[in-house]
Amino acid sequence: MTSNVHGAGSELGYRGRGIHGAVVEELGRRILTGEVAQGATLDIASLEAELDVSRSVIREALRVLKAKGLIDARQKRGTFVQPRTEWTLLDPDVIRWQFEGQDSQQLFNDLNELRNIIEPAAAGLAALRRTEADLQALDASLAQMSEATHGVGDPVQADLLFHRALLAASHNELLIRTRIVLEPGLAARDQVVHDLVEDDDPTPAHAAVLDAIRRRDPDVAVSAASALLAKSLLDLDSIRSPASLPQRARD
Repeated sequence: MTSNVHGAGSELGYRGRGIHGAVVEELGRRILTGEVAQGATLDIASLEAELDVSRSVIREALRVLKAKGLIDARQKRGTFVQPRTEWTLLDPDVIRWQFEGQDSQQLFNDLNELRNIIEPAAAGLAALRRTEADLQALDASLAQMSEATHGVGDPVQADLLFHRALLAASHNELLIRTRIVLEPGLAARDQVVHDLVEDDDPTPAHAAVLDAIRRRDPDVAVSAASALLAKSLLDLDSIRSPASLPQRARD
C-alpha cells in the first residue's frame, strides 16, 4: 500500500498530530493489521521516500512505536517489528489500530468478556456511592443518547460519555482508569453497530442502569448492566449474520 501522509492530519488519532502523528498512525496500522509482518525489517529510506517526509520525522515516529513495544532496533539487523508478545496491548493507540483491522471478531469477543467483568461491578458500586454530580453526568449522557437516536448528535460519543460517567460514579480510581482500555474498543464496536443495525435505540437499556443507580439498588444495577451487555452481544451477533442485516448492509 502506498500512502502519502500529507494532508491526513484531520483523521489522526495519535496525539502528536501533524505529519509526525500521521506517520505514527500509518505505520502503527500497517503493523497491527499485519500488512507489515512480525519480524519484518523496516527500510527507513524507502519509508522516507514513500511517505514523502524527512528522516527526522520517520525516526521520531519510530521512537513512538518503539515505546509501544511494536518495533525495536539492533545493530546489523536494523529496525524490525517485534513479536506480538512484546506489544503494549493495553496502549490506547494499539487497541484502536487492532480494531481497525479487517479481522476484529476475536477482539470484540475479548472486549465483551472484559466489559462483563468490569461494568456490572462498576454499576453496583455506583449504586452505593453515586453523588448528585454523578447522576447529572449520567442524565446528560443519556439525554445526548436519546437525541442521537433521533438524528441529533453523535451516538458513539453519547455512548462513550455514558460509560465514562458510569465508571466515574464507582469512585474507584482503578476502575475509572479502565476506560483507557475500554473506550477504543467500545468506540469501534459502537461505530460498527450504528452503521449496520437499523432502528436500534440503546436508550432504554442504558436508562435501566441509571434508574437502578439513582435508586441506590446495587443488585438491580448489576443485573441491568449485565442485560445491557447481553444486548450489545446480540447486536454484534446480528452483524455477523448476513441474513439478519438490512439489505443495504448486505450489498
